[in-house]
Amino acid sequence: QSSVRQADQWGGSQCCFSFQRCFVCGQAGAAITCWERGCDRHFHLPCAAEGECVTQFFGLYRSFCWEHRTEQAVEVAPEESTTCLLCLDPIQDRKSYSTLVCPACQHAYFHRSCIQKQATHAGACFCCSHCLNKDVFVMEMLTMGIQISKRQPSWESDQPFGVVYERLRHCNASQCRCPGGREQAEEEGPWQLLLCSSCASEGTYRCCSYLRNSATTWECDGCAGLGPGKRQ
Repeated sequence: QSSVRQADQWGGSQCCFSFQRCFVCGQAGAAITCWERGCDRHFHLPCAAEGECVTQFFGLYRSFCWEHRTEQAVEVAPEESTTCLLCLDPIQDRKSYSTLVCPACQHAYFHRSCIQKQATHAGACFCCSHCLNKDVFVMEMLTMGIQISKRQPSWESDQPFGVVYERLRHCNASQCRCPGGREQAEEEGPWQLLLCSSCASEGTYRCCSYLRNSATTWECDGCAGLGPGKRQ
């Protein structure tokens, strides 16, 4: 009776998903149905790739089984020994579910799994790695079932890259003479911090390296090729 009440409440459709069997793995609970009218194939989202199904993550969020999925309209066949532009491994010599081509330049081929990883990391900067086309390329990839994140690229938000972009803010002199410590730089004067003009990964206060107030550049010992205590 409870099942009947839920069916009446939800329109009788959602509660039926738990009884639908996935045509890929054969297990129950397949909540995705092929969009093609008259097709009764159901599948789990994790089984989509194995069953060569396509789920479009935009608009109506349509899903298609292997028989009714969208095919690329590009007729150019990859040449012999063509490799994936991302992983450089060989691709099939024909269009297939696992091989995608850029519709703009028609020269860049990708494995589906490789282009999905790139879309995840590139986010809003996702484009063709060969011709850098964005509008046509992104729409084609969305249609072919590639899920594209709208966030900023991972290389701009991940902590390791963020550390690289941070400006050095402390004195690296072996004996820092600043009364306030190595991280108390001033805008000018003897405690103004100068960064190495070659690597910018080390810094010194003017006074700690005996630099005149007129000096505007400085090189660390490593970049200058000098050992400790040998700088003139």
